Amino acid sequence: MPDSTTISIRLDETVKERLDHLADATHRSKSFLAAEAIRAYVDLNEWQIGEIKSALQEADAGDFAKPSELNKVLGKWRKPR
Repeated sequence: MPDSTTISIRLDETVKERLDHLADATHRSKSFLAAEAIRAYVDLNEWQIGEIKSALQEADAGDFAKPSELNKVLGKWRKPR
């Protein structure tokens, strides 16, 4: 098992109660569920920030889609007339 550390957090009473019910229903500890939620949040936000930085670098380099490329993609989503 990877090394772990302990942190303390403050939760609204309603969120804590919901976490208690979820822990009971899933037979998992509140600590496990909180750690999983934080991991998922960090994963998602790291990915999103990475994608934003990458897009900004492309924009700064002038690397934009050509109108023909854009129309091809948009054509997939347009309803036929």
